[in-house]
This record gives sequence, structure tokens and C-alpha cells, in this order.
Amino acid sequence: MASGMGAATVDALYGCVAGFGLTLISQFLIRGQFWFRLVGGVFLLYLGARTFLSRPAAAASSAQRSDLAGDYFSTFFLTLTNPLTVLSFAAIFAGLGLGATGGGYGSATMMVLGVFLGSGLWWLILSWGAARLRDRFSLRGLRWVNRISGAIILGFGAAALASLIFSR
Repeated sequence: MASGMGAATVDALYGCVAGFGLTLISQFLIRGQFWFRLVGGVFLLYLGARTFLSRPAAAASSAQRSDLAGDYFSTFFLTLTNPLTVLSFAAIFAGLGLGATGGGYGSATMMVLGVFLGSGLWWLILSWGAARLRDRFSLRGLRWVNRISGAIILGFGAAALASLIFSR
């Protein structure tokens, strides 16, 4: 759940950029999108290969020593540099015209709060579901989950890097 809250925080930050019309930050994101795509794509390839090749643990790790801050910040920075997140928010907000509406701080605050709560709720449901279902998978089933997840992440990384070639 701590990891999910890191992702939800980034979603809210991008919502602030659009909702409050933070031109300086949005221009930085647009100008730096090449580097976001490159670094994010390479990291996604690394993460996908690592996930694909990882072997599931025979026994669940003990939850006694959890570094919640580490979980939060690792996902925060991964989501912050994920080119798909940046491009998705840019496309959604541009399509809805949210950066240029001038609807006031109240409506922008409500939008950012909605983005954060929606993302946080998604991660709460996902974490709860994973905790409820984890005992139903065998080692072989978990290995296939790792392979499928790794392949999907590899695909996102390849798409991010391919977008560098085809967007020029």
C-alpha cells in the first residue's frame, strides 16, 4: 500500500501541474520528455527483465521489517519518471483542456483531490486483492505471474523507447 501511495502522490502532482496551470513545470515536462522517455524506458526494460527472470519465494517474507518509506519513495520516483504516466496525463489534460480553463483554484483543488483519492483507492483495492489471493497461487503459478508481468513491463519499456524513434 505504501508503494501505491507513492504512485498516487505522483498522480496528484501531475494533476496539480494541469489543474493549476503550472506553465513552468508543464514546459519543463514537455521539453524534458526525451529524457523522461529514455530514462523511464531503460528503467522499465530493466524492471521487466528482472521481474520476468525472478523466481518466486518459496515462503512469504516476514512483514516484521518493512521499510515503508523506501517502498513509498521507490515507487514515487519510478512513477515520476515513467514516460507513460507523463504522456498519459499530458494527453488527458490537453484533451480535456484542463490547463487552460481558468476554472479557479477550487475546481482545480477538487480535480487534484479526485485524482489522488481515485489513485489511492485503486491501490488500496489492488493491495487488498493481492493479499487475499496470494495464498491461492502455487510456485508455478507465481512464476507465470512474474513472466506475464515482466513481459508487459518489457513491452511498456520498449514502447517508450520506440516512441523516441517514431516521434521525431
